[in-house]
Amino acid sequence: MREIFLGLGGNGEKQTLLLERANRHGLIAGATGTGKTVTLQTIAEQFSAAGVPVFLADVKGDLSGISMAGSPTFKNADKLEGRAKEIGLTDYAYSDNPAVFWDIYGEQGHPVRTTISEMGPLLLARLMDLNDTQEGVLNIVFRFADEQGLLLLDLEDLQSMLAYAAQNASELSAKYGNITKASVGAIQRQLLSLDSQGAAQFFGEPALEIQDFIQCDEQGRGYINVLAAHKLMRSPKLYATFLLWLLSELFEALPEVGDPEKPKLVFFFDEAHLLFDDAPKALQDKVEQVVRLIRSKGVGVYFCSQNPIDIPEDVAGQLGNRVQHALRAFTPRDKKAIKAAADTFRINPSLDVEQAITELKVGEALVSTLDEDGAPGVVERTLIAPPRSRLGPVTAKERAIIQSISPCEGKYDTRVDRESAEEVLAAKAADAAATAEEVAEKGEEEVRKRERKHPSLWDGLGGKVAKAAAGAAAASAGSILAQTLQGKKSRANPSASAASAAAGTIGNTIGRAIGVPGLGRFARNLIGGLMR
Repeated sequence: MREIFLGLGGNGEKQTLLLERANRHGLIAGATGTGKTVTLQTIAEQFSAAGVPVFLADVKGDLSGISMAGSPTFKNADKLEGRAKEIGLTDYAYSDNPAVFWDIYGEQGHPVRTTISEMGPLLLARLMDLNDTQEGVLNIVFRFADEQGLLLLDLEDLQSMLAYAAQNASELSAKYGNITKASVGAIQRQLLSLDSQGAAQFFGEPALEIQDFIQCDEQGRGYINVLAAHKLMRSPKLYATFLLWLLSELFEALPEVGDPEKPKLVFFFDEAHLLFDDAPKALQDKVEQVVRLIRSKGVGVYFCSQNPIDIPEDVAGQLGNRVQHALRAFTPRDKKAIKAAADTFRINPSLDVEQAITELKVGEALVSTLDEDGAPGVVERTLIAPPRSRLGPVTAKERAIIQSISPCEGKYDTRVDRESAEEVLAAKAADAAATAEEVAEKGEEEVRKRERKHPSLWDGLGGKVAKAAAGAAAASAGSILAQTLQGKKSRANPSASAASAAAGTIGNTIGRAIGVPGLGRFARNLIGGLMR
Protein backbone atom coordinates (compact mmCIF):
# COMPACT_ATOMS: atom_id res chain seq x y z
CA MET A 1 0.00 0.00 0.00
CA ARG A 2 1.65 3.22 -1.19
CA GLU A 3 -1.24 5.64 -0.99
CA ILE A 4 -4.27 6.84 0.96
CA PHE A 5 -7.49 6.89 -1.07
CA LEU A 6 -9.20 10.23 -0.43
CA GLY A 7 -12.07 10.01 -2.90
CA LEU A 8 -13.19 10.38 -6.50
CA GLY A 9 -12.43 13.63 -8.32
CA GLY A 10 -14.77 15.48 -10.60
CA ASN A 11 -12.55 14.42 -13.52
CA GLY A 12 -13.35 10.77 -12.75
CA GLU A 13 -9.87 10.06 -11.34
CA LYS A 14 -9.02 8.76 -7.88
CA GLN A 15 -7.61 11.38 -5.53
CA THR A 16 -4.88 9.92 -3.35
CA LEU A 17 -2.30 10.93 -0.79
CA LEU A 18 1.08 9.28 -1.37
CA LEU A 19 2.53 7.77 1.80
CA GLU A 20 6.02 8.85 0.77
CA ARG A 21 4.79 12.47 0.69
CA ALA A 22 2.58 12.26 3.79
CA ASN A 23 5.32 13.71 6.02
CA ARG A 24 5.09 16.98 4.06
CA HIS A 25 2.19 17.90 6.35
CA GLY A 26 -1.33 18.95 5.48
CA LEU A 27 -4.46 20.94 6.18
CA ILE A 28 -8.09 19.85 6.59
CA ALA A 29 -10.32 22.92 6.68
CA GLY A 30 -13.97 23.83 6.38
CA ALA A 31 -16.95 25.30 8.17
CA THR A 32 -18.77 23.46 10.96
CA GLY A 33 -20.84 20.53 9.71
CA THR A 34 -19.14 20.17 6.32
CA GLY A 35 -17.48 16.81 7.05
CA LYS A 36 -14.00 17.63 8.40
CA THR A 37 -14.19 15.09 11.23
CA VAL A 38 -15.36 12.29 8.95
CA THR A 39 -12.56 13.12 6.48
CA LEU A 40 -10.05 13.01 9.34
CA GLN A 41 -11.43 9.62 10.40
CA THR A 42 -11.19 8.24 6.85
CA ILE A 43 -7.58 9.35 6.49
CA ALA A 44 -6.52 8.20 9.97
CA GLU A 45 -7.86 4.67 9.60
CA GLN A 46 -6.10 4.25 6.24
CA PHE A 47 -2.82 5.40 7.78
CA SER A 48 -3.33 2.78 10.49
CA ALA A 49 -4.01 0.07 7.89
CA ALA A 50 -0.75 1.03 6.16
CA GLY A 51 1.20 0.46 9.39
CA VAL A 52 1.51 4.15 10.32
CA PRO A 53 0.70 5.06 13.97
CA VAL A 54 -1.59 8.06 14.39
CA PHE A 55 -2.21 10.63 17.12
CA LEU A 56 -5.43 12.64 17.09
CA ALA A 57 -7.34 14.80 19.53
CA ASP A 58 -11.00 13.90 20.02
CA VAL A 59 -12.37 17.39 20.57
CA LYS A 60 -16.08 16.59 20.25
CA GLY A 61 -15.96 13.12 21.80
CA ASP A 62 -17.08 11.20 18.70
CA LEU A 63 -13.74 10.06 17.24
CA SER A 64 -13.48 7.26 19.79
CA GLY A 65 -15.69 5.27 17.40
CA ILE A 66 -12.65 4.81 15.16
CA SER A 67 -11.77 1.86 17.44
CA MET A 68 -14.97 -0.03 16.52
CA ALA A 69 -16.21 -1.40 13.21
CA GLY A 70 -19.16 0.34 11.61
CA SER A 71 -22.45 -1.49 11.22
CA PRO A 72 -25.33 -1.55 8.71
CA THR A 73 -27.70 -0.88 11.61
CA PHE A 74 -26.00 2.33 12.76
CA LYS A 75 -27.25 5.81 11.91
CA ASN A 76 -26.18 7.08 8.47
CA ALA A 77 -24.96 3.62 7.40
CA ASP A 78 -27.05 3.93 4.24
CA LYS A 79 -25.29 7.19 3.34
CA LEU A 80 -21.85 5.65 3.87
CA GLU A 81 -22.68 2.62 1.75
CA GLY A 82 -24.26 4.83 -0.90
CA ARG A 83 -21.13 7.00 -1.09
CA ALA A 84 -18.91 3.91 -1.39
CA LYS A 85 -21.01 2.69 -4.32
CA GLU A 86 -21.05 6.17 -5.91
CA ILE A 87 -17.26 6.43 -6.01
CA GLY A 88 -16.73 2.81 -7.09
CA LEU A 89 -15.33 1.48 -3.81
CA THR A 90 -16.08 -2.19 -4.53
CA ASP A 91 -14.18 -3.62 -1.54
CA TYR A 92 -15.96 -1.41 1.03
CA ALA A 93 -16.56 -3.28 4.28
CA TYR A 94 -16.83 -2.22 7.91
CA SER A 95 -13.74 -2.75 10.07
CA ASP A 96 -12.24 -1.62 13.35
CA ASN A 97 -8.82 -0.14 14.12
CA PRO A 98 -6.34 -0.73 16.94
CA ALA A 99 -6.65 2.20 19.32
CA VAL A 100 -5.23 3.48 22.59
CA PHE A 101 -7.18 6.04 24.60
CA TRP A 102 -5.40 8.86 26.46
CA ASP A 103 -6.67 11.56 28.77
CA ILE A 104 -4.73 14.23 30.66
CA TYR A 105 -7.26 13.89 33.49
CA GLY A 106 -7.01 10.09 33.48
CA GLU A 107 -10.79 9.66 33.24
CA GLN A 108 -11.31 8.26 29.73
CA GLY A 109 -7.87 6.93 28.94
CA HIS A 110 -4.33 6.47 30.18
CA PRO A 111 -3.05 9.56 32.02
CA VAL A 112 -0.62 11.69 30.02
CA ARG A 113 2.04 13.38 32.13
CA THR A 114 5.23 15.32 31.71
CA THR A 115 7.51 17.01 34.21
CA ILE A 116 7.83 20.73 34.84
CA SER A 117 11.46 20.54 33.70
CA GLU A 118 10.60 18.89 30.39
CA MET A 119 7.86 21.43 29.70
CA GLY A 120 10.39 24.25 30.20
CA PRO A 121 9.91 27.92 31.14
CA LEU A 122 8.93 29.14 27.65
CA LEU A 123 5.84 26.95 27.34
CA LEU A 124 4.96 27.40 31.02
CA ALA A 125 5.12 31.17 30.62
CA ARG A 126 2.78 30.89 27.63
CA LEU A 127 0.45 28.63 29.59
CA MET A 128 0.28 31.09 32.51
CA ASP A 129 0.08 34.32 30.43
CA LEU A 130 3.19 35.73 32.09
CA ASN A 131 4.64 39.06 31.02
CA ASP A 132 8.33 39.48 30.14
CA THR A 133 9.37 40.34 33.70
CA GLN A 134 7.55 37.37 35.20
CA GLU A 135 8.95 35.06 32.51
CA GLY A 136 12.42 36.29 33.43
CA VAL A 137 11.83 35.36 37.07
CA LEU A 138 10.61 31.93 36.00
CA ASN A 139 13.80 31.42 33.98
CA ILE A 140 15.86 32.33 37.05
CA VAL A 141 14.01 29.76 39.13
CA PHE A 142 14.69 27.08 36.51
CA ARG A 143 18.36 28.08 36.30
CA PHE A 144 18.77 27.97 40.07
CA ALA A 145 17.10 24.55 40.26
CA ASP A 146 19.47 23.30 37.54
CA GLU A 147 22.55 24.46 39.39
CA GLN A 148 21.37 23.04 42.71
CA GLY A 149 20.44 19.67 41.21
CA LEU A 150 16.80 20.04 42.24
CA LEU A 151 14.28 18.11 40.14
CA LEU A 152 11.20 20.06 39.08
CA LEU A 153 8.64 17.33 38.48
CA ASP A 154 5.22 18.67 39.47
CA LEU A 155 3.44 21.91 40.38
CA GLU A 156 4.31 21.44 44.05
CA ASP A 157 8.01 21.49 43.16
CA LEU A 158 7.63 24.72 41.24
CA GLN A 159 5.59 26.27 44.05
CA SER A 160 8.31 25.35 46.55
CA MET A 161 11.02 26.84 44.32
CA LEU A 162 9.03 30.06 43.91
CA ALA A 163 8.51 30.32 47.67
CA TYR A 164 12.24 29.80 48.18
CA ALA A 165 13.02 32.46 45.57
CA ALA A 166 10.73 34.95 47.32
CA GLN A 167 12.32 34.25 50.72
CA ASN A 168 15.84 34.57 49.31
CA ALA A 169 15.17 37.26 46.71
CA SER A 170 18.08 39.51 47.66
CA GLU A 171 20.69 36.72 47.46
CA LEU A 172 19.36 35.36 44.15
CA SER A 173 19.00 38.84 42.65
CA ALA A 174 22.67 39.54 43.27
CA LYS A 175 23.65 36.56 41.10
CA TYR A 176 20.87 36.16 38.52
CA GLY A 177 19.09 39.50 38.23
CA ASN A 178 16.24 41.27 39.94
CA ILE A 179 13.58 39.11 41.59
CA THR A 180 10.64 40.87 43.21
CA LYS A 181 8.12 39.30 45.53
CA ALA A 182 5.38 40.87 43.41
CA SER A 183 6.52 38.95 40.32
CA VAL A 184 6.85 35.71 42.27
CA GLY A 185 3.39 36.27 43.74
CA ALA A 186 1.91 36.81 40.27
CA ILE A 187 3.39 33.51 39.07
CA GLN A 188 2.11 31.72 42.16
CA ARG A 189 -1.41 33.02 41.53
CA GLN A 190 -1.26 31.74 37.96
CA LEU A 191 -0.11 28.36 39.25
CA LEU A 192 -3.16 28.22 41.51
CA SER A 193 -5.33 29.00 38.50
CA LEU A 194 -3.67 26.18 36.56
CA ASP A 195 -4.23 23.84 39.48
CA SER A 196 -7.94 24.68 39.52
CA GLN A 197 -8.13 23.78 35.80
CA GLY A 198 -6.72 20.33 36.51
CA ALA A 199 -3.24 21.02 35.12
CA ALA A 200 -1.68 19.50 38.24
CA GLN A 201 -2.64 16.08 36.87
CA PHE A 202 -0.59 16.75 33.73
CA PHE A 203 2.64 17.38 35.64
CA GLY A 204 4.35 14.52 37.42
CA GLU A 205 5.54 10.95 36.95
CA PRO A 206 5.55 8.46 35.38
CA ALA A 207 6.07 10.81 32.45
CA LEU A 208 4.99 9.80 28.97
CA GLU A 209 7.51 7.84 26.93
CA ILE A 210 7.04 9.12 23.42
CA GLN A 211 7.75 5.71 21.89
CA ASP A 212 4.43 4.51 23.31
CA PHE A 213 2.75 6.64 20.63
CA ILE A 214 4.67 4.86 17.88
CA GLN A 215 3.52 1.25 18.02
CA CYS A 216 1.88 -1.29 15.72
CA ASP A 217 -0.31 -4.25 16.63
CA GLU A 218 0.43 -7.91 15.86
CA GLN A 219 -1.17 -7.49 12.42
CA GLY A 220 1.17 -4.64 11.54
CA ARG A 221 -1.52 -1.95 11.83
CA GLY A 222 -0.49 1.33 13.43
CA TYR A 223 -2.15 2.16 16.73
CA ILE A 224 -4.45 5.18 16.65
CA ASN A 225 -3.80 7.22 19.80
CA VAL A 226 -7.02 9.07 20.68
CA LEU A 227 -6.71 11.92 23.18
CA ALA A 228 -9.99 12.63 24.98
CA ALA A 229 -10.00 16.42 24.58
CA HIS A 230 -13.62 17.53 25.02
CA LYS A 231 -12.98 18.35 28.70
CA LEU A 232 -9.50 19.65 27.97
CA MET A 233 -11.00 22.14 25.51
CA ARG A 234 -12.43 24.07 28.46
CA SER A 235 -8.82 25.11 29.07
CA PRO A 236 -7.77 25.99 25.51
CA LYS A 237 -4.29 27.20 26.45
CA LEU A 238 -3.55 23.96 28.27
CA TYR A 239 -4.76 22.07 25.18
CA ALA A 240 -2.59 24.08 22.79
CA THR A 241 0.44 24.00 25.10
CA PHE A 242 0.14 20.24 25.56
CA LEU A 243 0.07 19.59 21.81
CA LEU A 244 2.99 21.94 21.17
CA TRP A 245 4.95 20.19 23.93
CA LEU A 246 4.13 16.85 22.32
CA LEU A 247 5.40 18.03 18.94
CA SER A 248 8.60 19.25 20.59
CA GLU A 249 9.08 15.92 22.35
CA LEU A 250 8.65 14.06 19.06
CA PHE A 251 11.15 16.38 17.41
CA GLU A 252 13.72 15.76 20.13
CA ALA A 253 13.22 12.03 20.60
CA LEU A 254 13.09 10.79 17.01
CA PRO A 255 16.16 10.34 14.81
CA GLU A 256 16.62 11.93 11.40
CA VAL A 257 15.21 9.73 8.62
CA GLY A 258 14.87 12.13 5.69
CA ASP A 259 11.97 11.11 3.41
CA PRO A 260 10.86 7.59 4.43
CA GLU A 261 8.57 5.37 2.37
CA LYS A 262 5.86 6.11 4.89
CA PRO A 263 5.70 8.32 8.00
CA LYS A 264 6.71 7.04 11.42
CA LEU A 265 3.76 8.91 12.93
CA VAL A 266 0.97 11.17 11.70
CA PHE A 267 -0.21 13.87 14.07
CA PHE A 268 -3.68 15.46 13.65
CA PHE A 269 -4.05 18.82 15.43
CA ASP A 270 -7.79 19.63 15.66
CA GLU A 271 -8.96 23.18 16.49
CA ALA A 272 -5.53 24.31 15.33
CA HIS A 273 -6.32 28.01 15.69
CA LEU A 274 -5.97 27.61 19.48
CA LEU A 275 -2.24 27.15 19.04
CA PHE A 276 -1.87 30.59 17.50
CA ASP A 277 -4.51 32.68 19.29
CA ASP A 278 -2.74 35.48 21.17
CA ALA A 279 0.57 33.66 20.79
CA PRO A 280 3.66 35.90 20.91
CA LYS A 281 5.84 36.09 17.80
CA ALA A 282 8.59 34.04 19.48
CA LEU A 283 6.20 31.16 20.06
CA GLN A 284 4.82 31.31 16.51
CA ASP A 285 8.38 31.20 15.21
CA LYS A 286 9.02 28.13 17.35
CA VAL A 287 5.93 26.38 15.97
CA GLU A 288 7.00 27.18 12.41
CA GLN A 289 10.50 25.85 13.11
CA VAL A 290 9.26 22.60 14.64
CA VAL A 291 6.76 21.99 11.82
CA ARG A 292 9.42 22.67 9.20
CA LEU A 293 12.08 20.45 10.74
CA ILE A 294 9.98 17.58 12.12
CA ARG A 295 9.33 16.41 8.54
CA SER A 296 12.84 14.98 8.42
CA LYS A 297 12.02 12.94 11.55
CA GLY A 298 9.31 11.14 9.56
CA VAL A 299 6.39 12.87 11.31
CA GLY A 300 3.48 14.30 9.33
CA VAL A 301 1.48 17.12 10.99
CA TYR A 302 -2.07 17.77 9.80
CA PHE A 303 -3.82 20.90 11.04
CA CYS A 304 -7.63 20.86 11.21
CA SER A 305 -9.37 24.20 11.38
CA GLN A 306 -12.65 25.84 10.45
CA ASN A 307 -10.92 28.69 8.71
CA PRO A 308 -7.67 28.35 6.70
CA ILE A 309 -6.56 31.90 7.57
CA ASP A 310 -6.35 30.84 11.22
CA ILE A 311 -3.00 29.25 10.32
CA PRO A 312 -0.15 31.80 10.05
CA GLU A 313 1.39 32.11 6.59
CA ASP A 314 4.82 30.83 7.69
CA VAL A 315 3.20 27.63 8.96
CA ALA A 316 0.63 27.32 6.16
CA GLY A 317 3.48 27.45 3.65
CA GLN A 318 4.74 24.12 5.03
CA LEU A 319 1.44 22.28 4.40
CA GLY A 320 1.71 20.45 1.08
CA ASN A 321 -1.43 18.26 1.21
CA ARG A 322 -4.78 20.04 1.40
CA VAL A 323 -8.41 19.05 1.81
CA GLN A 324 -10.72 22.06 1.76
CA HIS A 325 -14.37 21.58 2.69
CA ALA A 326 -17.04 24.23 2.20
CA LEU A 327 -16.75 27.77 3.54
CA ARG A 328 -19.61 30.21 3.91
CA ALA A 329 -19.37 33.80 2.62
CA PHE A 330 -21.44 35.51 5.33
CA THR A 331 -18.93 38.14 6.48
CA PRO A 332 -15.99 40.09 5.01
CA ARG A 333 -13.66 37.79 6.94
CA ASP A 334 -15.33 34.76 5.36
CA LYS A 335 -14.81 36.23 1.90
CA LYS A 336 -11.16 36.87 2.72
CA ALA A 337 -10.79 33.25 3.85
CA ILE A 338 -12.37 31.95 0.63
CA LYS A 339 -10.00 33.96 -1.52
CA ALA A 340 -7.00 32.93 0.61
CA ALA A 341 -7.98 29.26 0.34
CA ALA A 342 -8.48 29.49 -3.43
CA ASP A 343 -5.09 31.16 -3.91
CA THR A 344 -3.25 28.30 -2.21
CA PHE A 345 -4.30 25.71 -4.82
CA ARG A 346 -2.65 24.93 -8.12
CA ILE A 347 -5.00 26.31 -10.77
CA ASN A 348 -7.47 24.00 -12.50
CA PRO A 349 -8.61 25.73 -15.74
CA SER A 350 -11.93 23.89 -15.68
CA LEU A 351 -12.79 24.80 -12.07
CA ASP A 352 -13.71 28.14 -10.49
CA VAL A 353 -12.23 27.43 -7.08
CA GLU A 354 -13.64 30.46 -5.25
CA GLN A 355 -17.15 29.65 -6.35
CA ALA A 356 -16.76 25.92 -5.74
CA ILE A 357 -15.69 26.45 -2.12
CA THR A 358 -19.07 28.01 -1.33
CA GLU A 359 -21.03 25.33 -3.22
CA LEU A 360 -19.47 22.16 -1.78
CA LYS A 361 -21.91 19.74 -0.19
CA VAL A 362 -21.35 17.79 3.03
CA GLY A 363 -18.72 15.13 2.30
CA GLU A 364 -17.33 17.03 -0.69
CA ALA A 365 -14.00 18.84 -0.71
CA LEU A 366 -11.39 20.46 -2.91
CA VAL A 367 -8.32 18.22 -2.82
CA SER A 368 -4.72 18.87 -3.81
CA THR A 369 -1.84 16.59 -2.76
CA LEU A 370 1.84 16.32 -3.61
CA ASP A 371 2.87 14.06 -6.47
CA GLU A 372 5.89 11.75 -6.61
CA ASP A 373 8.15 14.68 -7.52
CA GLY A 374 6.87 16.74 -4.59
CA ALA A 375 4.89 19.15 -6.79
CA PRO A 376 1.31 20.06 -5.77
CA GLY A 377 -1.37 18.40 -7.88
CA VAL A 378 -4.09 20.29 -9.72
CA VAL A 379 -7.03 20.94 -7.39
CA GLU A 380 -10.06 18.73 -7.96
CA ARG A 381 -13.58 18.79 -6.58
CA THR A 382 -13.80 15.44 -4.81
CA LEU A 383 -16.36 13.14 -3.24
CA ILE A 384 -14.61 12.02 -0.04
CA ALA A 385 -14.43 8.28 0.69
CA PRO A 386 -16.47 7.04 3.69
CA PRO A 387 -14.81 5.63 6.82
CA ARG A 388 -15.11 1.92 7.63
CA SER A 389 -15.20 2.40 11.39
CA ARG A 390 -18.07 3.65 13.50
CA LEU A 391 -19.34 7.21 13.21
CA GLY A 392 -19.99 8.23 16.80
CA PRO A 393 -18.55 7.53 20.26
CA VAL A 394 -17.93 4.22 21.95
CA THR A 395 -19.88 3.25 25.06
CA ALA A 396 -18.30 3.28 28.51
CA LYS A 397 -18.21 -0.54 28.48
CA GLU A 398 -16.53 -0.65 25.05
CA ARG A 399 -13.98 1.92 26.19
CA ALA A 400 -13.16 -0.15 29.28
CA ILE A 401 -12.63 -3.28 27.16
CA ILE A 402 -10.31 -1.43 24.75
CA GLN A 403 -8.36 -0.02 27.70
CA SER A 404 -7.95 -3.49 29.21
CA ILE A 405 -6.14 -4.78 26.10
CA SER A 406 -4.07 -1.64 25.57
CA PRO A 407 -0.29 -2.17 25.18
CA CYS A 408 0.15 0.55 27.83
CA GLU A 409 -2.29 -0.99 30.32
CA GLY A 410 -1.10 -0.38 33.89
CA LYS A 411 2.01 1.57 32.88
CA TYR A 412 0.82 5.11 33.63
CA ASP A 413 -2.24 4.55 35.78
CA THR A 414 -0.55 4.90 39.19
CA ARG A 415 1.06 8.24 39.95
CA VAL A 416 4.59 8.18 41.43
CA ASP A 417 5.83 10.91 43.77
CA ARG A 418 9.58 10.52 44.30
CA GLU A 419 11.96 12.92 46.02
CA SER A 420 12.27 16.18 44.13
CA ALA A 421 12.57 19.91 44.80
CA GLU A 422 9.60 20.12 47.18
CA GLU A 423 10.88 17.33 49.42
CA VAL A 424 14.50 18.50 49.33
CA LEU A 425 13.62 22.10 50.21
CA ALA A 426 11.26 20.95 52.96
CA ALA A 427 13.98 18.70 54.40
CA LYS A 428 16.49 21.56 54.29
CA ALA A 429 14.05 23.87 56.04
CA ALA A 430 13.43 21.25 58.73
CA ASP A 431 17.20 20.72 59.08
CA ALA A 432 17.76 24.44 59.47
CA ALA A 433 15.14 24.71 62.22
CA ALA A 434 16.47 21.65 64.04
CA THR A 435 20.06 22.83 63.72
CA ALA A 436 19.18 26.25 65.11
CA GLU A 437 17.71 24.60 68.20
CA GLU A 438 20.79 22.36 68.49
CA VAL A 439 23.16 25.31 68.24
CA ALA A 440 21.26 27.12 70.96
CA GLU A 441 21.46 24.05 73.18
CA LYS A 442 24.97 22.63 72.45
CA GLY A 443 26.85 25.43 70.77
CA GLU A 444 27.97 25.88 67.15
CA GLU A 445 31.34 24.12 67.55
CA GLU A 446 29.76 20.94 68.85
CA VAL A 447 27.08 20.84 66.15
CA ARG A 448 29.69 21.19 63.37
CA LYS A 449 31.21 17.87 64.42
CA ARG A 450 28.16 15.77 63.51
CA GLU A 451 27.26 14.52 60.03
CA ARG A 452 24.60 16.15 57.91
CA LYS A 453 21.10 14.86 58.60
CA HIS A 454 20.19 14.75 54.91
CA PRO A 455 22.97 14.00 52.41
CA SER A 456 23.21 15.81 49.10
CA LEU A 457 21.30 14.44 46.10
CA TRP A 458 24.62 13.38 44.62
CA ASP A 459 25.95 11.61 47.74
CA GLY A 460 26.06 7.83 47.83
CA LEU A 461 25.95 7.25 44.09
CA GLY A 462 29.55 6.15 43.91
CA GLY A 463 32.82 7.37 42.46
CA LYS A 464 31.76 6.57 38.90
CA VAL A 465 29.33 9.48 38.82
CA ALA A 466 31.84 11.86 40.34
CA LYS A 467 34.48 10.74 37.84
CA ALA A 468 32.11 11.27 34.91
CA ALA A 469 31.16 14.71 36.21
CA ALA A 470 34.78 15.68 36.76
CA GLY A 471 35.74 14.57 33.26
CA ALA A 472 32.93 16.49 31.63
CA ALA A 473 33.69 19.55 33.76
CA ALA A 474 37.35 19.44 32.80
CA ALA A 475 36.47 19.14 29.11
CA SER A 476 34.09 22.08 29.31
CA ALA A 477 36.47 24.26 31.30
CA GLY A 478 39.28 23.37 28.91
CA SER A 479 37.18 24.42 25.93
CA ILE A 480 36.40 27.78 27.51
CA LEU A 481 40.08 28.28 28.42
CA ALA A 482 41.11 27.54 24.83
CA GLN A 483 38.69 30.14 23.53
CA THR A 484 40.08 32.68 25.97
CA LEU A 485 43.66 31.99 24.86
CA GLN A 486 42.64 32.42 21.23
CA GLY A 487 41.15 35.80 21.99
CA LYS A 488 37.52 34.67 21.58
CA LYS A 489 35.13 36.17 24.06
CA SER A 490 32.92 33.79 25.97
CA ARG A 491 30.24 34.58 28.49
CA ALA A 492 29.86 30.91 29.40
CA ASN A 493 29.84 29.92 33.04
CA PRO A 494 32.32 27.01 33.39
CA SER A 495 30.26 25.36 36.13
CA ALA A 496 27.02 25.63 34.21
CA SER A 497 28.64 24.49 30.97
CA ALA A 498 30.21 21.54 32.74
CA ALA A 499 26.84 20.60 34.20
CA SER A 500 25.27 20.73 30.77
CA ALA A 501 28.02 18.68 29.17
CA ALA A 502 27.96 16.09 31.94
CA ALA A 503 24.20 15.91 32.15
CA GLY A 504 23.66 13.04 29.74
CA THR A 505 26.45 10.85 31.11
CA ILE A 506 25.62 11.53 34.75
CA GLY A 507 21.91 11.09 34.13
CA ASN A 508 22.36 7.68 32.55
CA THR A 509 24.73 6.56 35.31
CA ILE A 510 22.37 7.72 38.05
CA GLY A 511 19.46 6.19 36.19
CA ARG A 512 21.15 2.80 36.25
CA ALA A 513 21.99 3.26 39.93
CA ILE A 514 18.48 4.10 41.05
CA GLY A 515 16.54 2.13 38.44
CA VAL A 516 15.16 5.02 36.37
CA PRO A 517 15.82 4.37 32.63
CA GLY A 518 16.29 7.26 30.19
CA LEU A 519 17.45 9.72 32.86
CA GLY A 520 20.22 10.99 30.59
CA ARG A 521 17.75 12.70 28.23
CA PHE A 522 15.82 14.03 31.23
CA ALA A 523 19.01 15.49 32.68
CA ARG A 524 19.87 17.18 29.39
CA ASN A 525 16.36 18.66 29.32
CA LEU A 526 16.80 19.87 32.88
CA ILE A 527 20.06 21.62 32.06
CA GLY A 528 18.93 22.80 28.62
CA GLY A 529 15.88 24.53 30.04
CA LEU A 530 13.37 25.81 27.57
CA MET A 531 12.20 23.90 24.49
CA ARG A 532 15.60 22.19 24.11
